Amino acid sequence: MNKQSWQIAAAYMSVVVGGGFASGQEVLQFFTGYGMASVIGTLVSAALFAFLGMQIARMSSNMQANSHKKVLYTLFGTRAGLVVDVVLSFFLFGVGVVMLAGSGSIFTQQYGWPPLVGSVFMTVLVVATLCLKVKGIIRLISIIMPVLLLLILAITTYSFFNSTASSETLNKVAQEIPTISSDWPISNWFSGAVLYASFNIAVGFPMLAVIGGMTRSEKTAASGGAMGGLGLGLLVFLLNIGLFANIDTLIGVEMPTLGLASNISPVLAIIMSATLICMIYSTAVGMFFAFSTRFATPGTNRFKALSAFFAIVGLGLSQLGFSTLISTVYPMLGIIGLIMIVAIIWVWVRNRKQPIQAQAQTSS
Repeated sequence: MNKQSWQIAAAYMSVVVGGGFASGQEVLQFFTGYGMASVIGTLVSAALFAFLGMQIARMSSNMQANSHKKVLYTLFGTRAGLVVDVVLSFFLFGVGVVMLAGSGSIFTQQYGWPPLVGSVFMTVLVVATLCLKVKGIIRLISIIMPVLLLLILAITTYSFFNSTASSETLNKVAQEIPTISSDWPISNWFSGAVLYASFNIAVGFPMLAVIGGMTRSEKTAASGGAMGGLGLGLLVFLLNIGLFANIDTLIGVEMPTLGLASNISPVLAIIMSATLICMIYSTAVGMFFAFSTRFATPGTNRFKALSAFFAIVGLGLSQLGFSTLISTVYPMLGIIGLIMIVAIIWVWVRNRKQPIQAQAQTSS
C-alpha cells in the first residue's frame, strides 16, 4: 500500500469511529449483549467493512466522483438515488443528535453534572464551528484520533487480561444487556453484526465516496478502503472482547469505554473523557454540516442561521438520552445502509459478469 491508500484508510476509520465505536455503547448493544457469539459477529462486520469500503472507494475512483450523490445515482438511478440521498441526510442529522446526547452522558458519568450541561456545551461548539469558522480545530481532532485508538486498544487489552469472572458468568450477565434488535422479528448476533456494519457504512459513505473520487488509481482507492475496513473490524473485535470480559461491571453504564478507563485509573478516565468529547465533536460537526448543506450554501448567512437552528433542535431531541437514541436512530439508519449494501453487491456482481460475457462474445 502506498501513502494515498493509507490516507484513505485513515479517513474511512476516522469518520466511522466517532459515531460507531468510541463510546462503547454501540458495540455493547450490537454485539456484546449476545455473549460469546458476539465474537463471530465482529468478524462478520469486519468482512463487510473491508468489502464495502473497497467497493465504494473503487466505484468513486472509477467515476472520479466529486460528490457522494454521483455514486448514489449510479447505484440507484437518478430518482431513487435522490430519495435515498434525502433520507440518508435526515438520518445523518439523527447521528448528530446522538452525538449531542453522548456529550451529555460523558459529563454525567465522569463529572456528575446534568446531561443538559454536556449537550449544551457540545451544541455551542458545533454552532461556533459552523457559524464562526473556527479554524484548526478539525485538524486538531485528526491528531486526537490516534490517541483515542491507542487508548481503546490499551484499555480493552488491559481489561481483558485482568478480568476474573468466568465465561459462564459473563454470558449470563450479557443476557441482561438490551440488544439493538431485541424487539425485531429476527434478533441474533448475525442481525446485530449486519445492522452494525450497515449503519456505519451509511455514516462513512459520503466521505469515503468523495475521497475515493479524488484518487486516480482504482487499485489504490480499493486497497485503502479495504485496509480501513479491516482496521475498523480489528477495533470492534478488540473492543467487544474487552467489554465482554468486564460486562459484569458495565450494566447501566452509558459510556462503557469510559467505565473501563475509570476501573483502571481516575486520571486515565479524565484523559479518556476529553478524548471522547473531541471525537464526538468531530462527528457532530460533520453530521450537522452535511445536513445544513442540503438547504444552504456553506459560508452564507442562511447557512449559519440554519446550522444554529438545526443544532438547537438537535439539542432538544438529545434529551431523550444517549442509549435510547442509539437503540432507535442507529437501527433505522442501518436499514438505509442495508439497502445501500444490497445495491453495492448487485453492481459488483453485474460488473463481474460483464467481462465474462464480453470474453464469450469475442471468442465466438
